[in-house]
Amino acid sequence: MKFSHVALNCRDLDVTQAFYLQHFGFSVARVLPLEGGQKIVFIKRDDIHLELFDSDISVTRLFPDGHHAIGMLRHLAFQVDSVDALLAAMGDAAKITLGPLEFDAFIPGWKTVWLEDPDGTIVEISQGYHDE
Repeated sequence: MKFSHVALNCRDLDVTQAFYLQHFGFSVARVLPLEGGQKIVFIKRDDIHLELFDSDISVTRLFPDGHHAIGMLRHLAFQVDSVDALLAAMGDAAKITLGPLEFDAFIPGWKTVWLEDPDGTIVEISQGYHDE
């Protein structure tokens, strides 16, 4: 078995798609047209796939690192070489909700920041994490 994808509800699918393509290096893998002009878009980077849906559903997030309610996506997480470099490249598009925080007490060099995508989904960006 292997992991398939994470599905995200989007207020504006095109804006969310552009955010992940521009700032995280995703590309369009497949577009599925639906009735009424809506669509589902799969985007990918390497073995990571996100499935983007047009949606008018709004959920209030409870904490800056994501929704803590059972059954709700808490956050997406990506590893990068440099948190600071990614934030600098993102500029004003980086809507930081928490951090950057350093976790050197646990793993030397581990640094993390949480930010919002255009739909308010929290995206955790880390550098330096490694398994034991």
